Amino acid sequence: MSAHVEVVSSDFKRAKVKVTPGTYLIDVLNEACQKLGLKSDKYLLKHKTKMVDLSGPFRTSGLGPGAKLELIQKSNSPSVLSIALDVNGQRYTKKLPSDMALWQVLRQFETAEKGLNITGRGSPKTSDGNAGSGQLYHEAPVVNIMGREYSSLEDLQKTLSQCGINSGSIVLRVAFKVTDKTLYDAMQDISRYLKDVEPGPNKEEAQQPTKAPAPAPVSEQPTETKEKPAMDTTETQTTSVAEQPHAPSVEPAATGDLMDLDEPSATQAPAAPAAPADPLQPTSVYSAPSDSTPAAARVQEEDWVYEPTIAHAQLRQHQLAARSMNTRLKSDEELAVEAAEEAARFAKISKVDIKVRFPDQTSAQWEVHKEHTGAFLYHAIRSVMSHPEQPFKLVMSVAPVGPNPKSGVAAGVIQDSETKLIDGYRLRGRELLNLVWEEAASPEARKAPFLKNSVASRAQAVVVPEVPQASKEEDAAGPSTAGPSKPDNKRSGGESGLDSEVLKKKLGKLFKLPGKK
Repeated sequence: MSAHVEVVSSDFKRAKVKVTPGTYLIDVLNEACQKLGLKSDKYLLKHKTKMVDLSGPFRTSGLGPGAKLELIQKSNSPSVLSIALDVNGQRYTKKLPSDMALWQVLRQFETAEKGLNITGRGSPKTSDGNAGSGQLYHEAPVVNIMGREYSSLEDLQKTLSQCGINSGSIVLRVAFKVTDKTLYDAMQDISRYLKDVEPGPNKEEAQQPTKAPAPAPVSEQPTETKEKPAMDTTETQTTSVAEQPHAPSVEPAATGDLMDLDEPSATQAPAAPAAPADPLQPTSVYSAPSDSTPAAARVQEEDWVYEPTIAHAQLRQHQLAARSMNTRLKSDEELAVEAAEEAARFAKISKVDIKVRFPDQTSAQWEVHKEHTGAFLYHAIRSVMSHPEQPFKLVMSVAPVGPNPKSGVAAGVIQDSETKLIDGYRLRGRELLNLVWEEAASPEARKAPFLKNSVASRAQAVVVPEVPQASKEEDAAGPSTAGPSKPDNKRSGGESGLDSEVLKKKLGKLFKLPGKK
């Protein structure tokens, strides 16, 4: 039995897609976008006033033959999903973004859950195919989503959104199948494949020396994988020389969890130049802007950018309704747990990149470690100044994180003292400090170039990335597709009976910024 559905785009173009009861709606979206010449990763399907679940088949969607589906533009920012991973009857939960690949999802659960091994399992098997104490063969993970299986490396590189999961929660069931490849050869193939297809941090980790993961024991007890780096596809394999004569012995690289957004590790920052031999010398020096007009002031925006839409008004109403609800204050135990977690996060910070902006708009960056103090930073800055005898102070661009009784921290000023920069001033990640002259500084020093000639000669221009301008169609889609339900503008009487265009004009006048005509 076959039928068809009709997909209508925003410009009223139509595409008919044949479906069967087992056809998945993500395939319907892909085929319709292919016929209409659109990119399927930028759209969702909507039936009347309800968004269509793309992860399920046609028979469970509640759609009838000949249903008309509308193409809706997807939000540019990924949504946060609640993922439940079912592995051999044990369930693990985690919140992850919708643009994460299935392989990354598996690696995230491996990193977060102690003893969970999914991507590096091995099963001992003899040459005749029987289980025993022979060679280790790779057990490949098979991810089942609403009855659809993803097992190959190409399938596991699909994102959750490409699998039809864009909002809400979903259960991923993981099974394993024994392949005809040895564990070492399989890890080599996976490492080479991820090295070619994965961009950014994943590709960098894939370029690390190849190491095979520790196999799962025959009793199916999970191995310790807590300390494995996220998205690293290989680990150290501990086997005898007779079993793996060509397996190298390499220590695993120590990297952090890529999705731990609360971890203030310096590995989350962009790659910085190598630190110089002298810690007092800056790692980078930047010249002052050539134009007196700030780059942000040169950006020209259309008037419609500042006009809120109906979706913005609905989102604001939703936020006000959420704030009006009573919330329970945290108990002393909960506050103590939060304080302990915050202290543990700061204890993991080993280094921080500090960028200091000088009065003449030049700047320099230093890499400081746990033992460095405010006096060290003042000494480092004076070593690059053309007038090191002049007094100055360092002002933090943002308020310090958490309470701290140290003097000067509450005012956001780094003192020339023995207070530790990381532990005392609660610095984390990448910090920006502004150097301000003291009142006793001489006028000659204020007018002269701040940096020495030897240091200023190494200055490089600051590259400002170009931000793409949003189109009016994207702005009309609203800030989020998962906002409150659309109000009924057809009701008569009162403010609820206003036409949507009238309401839009009123809100535009209310929220329009000064200076706009």
